[in-house]
Amino acid sequence: MLNRSDIGDGAGAPSKATSTHLSHLPPGSTEPPHPGRPLVNPGRLENVASGSLRNQPQFGTLIGVPEAESVKHETDRRETSTDPMPALQVLVVDDDEPVRRACIEIASSMGLKAVGAGNVFEAQSILKHQPIDLILLDLRLPGPQGGLELLEEVKTLHPETAVVVMTAFATVSSAVEAMRIGAGDYLTKPFALEELTAVLDRAGQRRHFDLESRTLRERLRTSRGMGNIVGKSPEMEKLYRILSKVANSTHPVLILGETGTGKELVARSIHFSGPQAAKPFVPVDCGSLVPSLVESELFGYVRGAFPGATKAKEGLLASAEGGTVFLDEIAELPLELQAKLLRALQEKEVRPVGATYTIPISARVLAASNRDLSTMVEQGRFRKDLYFRLNVVNLKIPPLRERRDDIALLAMHFLDRIQRETNVAHTFSDDALRTMVKYDWPGNVRELENAIERACALSSGPTLHMGDLPTQLQDFRMHGRREIGAQTARDAPRPLTAEKMVAPASDTIVSIAEMEKQAILGTIRQLKGDKLMAAKLLGIGKTTLYRKLKEYGIPEGGELDV
Repeated sequence: MLNRSDIGDGAGAPSKATSTHLSHLPPGSTEPPHPGRPLVNPGRLENVASGSLRNQPQFGTLIGVPEAESVKHETDRRETSTDPMPALQVLVVDDDEPVRRACIEIASSMGLKAVGAGNVFEAQSILKHQPIDLILLDLRLPGPQGGLELLEEVKTLHPETAVVVMTAFATVSSAVEAMRIGAGDYLTKPFALEELTAVLDRAGQRRHFDLESRTLRERLRTSRGMGNIVGKSPEMEKLYRILSKVANSTHPVLILGETGTGKELVARSIHFSGPQAAKPFVPVDCGSLVPSLVESELFGYVRGAFPGATKAKEGLLASAEGGTVFLDEIAELPLELQAKLLRALQEKEVRPVGATYTIPISARVLAASNRDLSTMVEQGRFRKDLYFRLNVVNLKIPPLRERRDDIALLAMHFLDRIQRETNVAHTFSDDALRTMVKYDWPGNVRELENAIERACALSSGPTLHMGDLPTQLQDFRMHGRREIGAQTARDAPRPLTAEKMVAPASDTIVSIAEMEKQAILGTIRQLKGDKLMAAKLLGIGKTTLYRKLKEYGIPEGGELDV
């Protein structure tokens, strides 16, 4: 544990920039354990805790660097630093008051808001009455509850709060257990002041990133601008988390999904949510371009490159300088052009058709396909090297049938948009909305949008009924009703008769044991494998049923061919 008796004499004082080490002195030793790294004496530690060292010249000096250079270094660092991150609310939980006060003072000197607690009870009270972003937690605390118990409570009640555990060398195993429970980092006592500041810096960066990610995800969910995505299902939440990470990078992204799932909307969200939002977003439909014109559209051409080329034209890859090029239906590109595209992405330059020179490109490439590109690679219909080049980050957009929770939300979103465009308000009948949620939507979001636009156009009143929806939804509803009636009739259990147990038109005598076996197995098959219901209908106990099945060579967990 870090305490007054553990700290030797020395010049230097703690700060974010110092290399001073809070460490043990070997018994009888007068030299610090790390040559060139003076230790803090007890008086200076208390001065740190009381704040009296803040304005002293020594505060912030770098060990091993002349004082003038150290001051210059600190000045340069402050002048070149970026905008400060939101101040973390830090809670220091340690029963050693000098260590607790020193940690609070150092955190405060970094611009953080720090408070302290000497035991679990005080920490719980603070957590109950004010938000805390980061906890510095000593694992060995007095009282019935220790640090690990408090950690478990924090991760349960305050999962967004980061925890850094502090432990002595002899209890490193406890730190490992704390990391398993959910601690994000740890400090082994005694620790250097720069170790503490580094941990606080890392925690601040993580917190800043988390806040940005949440803001971005919320903007993706609720924005009403270009690239808008609507959905709050678990599948979409997972997609938002990935989008929030890739939006601020420059890596290629491969967007996969069925037709109509909104691959271009995802690409636009990546572009307009990132730092290149002010730059061009250039969509290219590779499937609609004539193969002979794809190369000239992507790479451009010079005057006279082919008949009709009366003037030079800049390619789409070069025109989106600093922006994003979205290659939709990338699987439709011919193999020859795939090789040229791969070279352009690797070399970051293109050669216009008919030119003898190259043009540098700086656009980010997003690609999309509704096909299984990995299968196409195995079949030799898509280049493996281009696939790996584009597949740095892979986004799979779930079809609408796999996120039914979003169907009603999307439907209301489209109604709201149509109302803004036409100034006519509509709403859905309960029957229509239930049918829409149950329907599989093979055309996904695009089919849903078209169905609602059709219903609004044909409706004779403000409420959209089943008759206003497309024919396929009406047929689906009628078929569903007939299927429910037929299924109800099929599922009604019927008693087995002796005639069903013996093959018809047969004079073969069947033993009672065989008839019993046929009755048991036949009933289980009729109930689609429900053994407990079969035992109930047959009037036997489940133990007897499982014993009989074992005699028939069917293990307890085995299944019949139903």
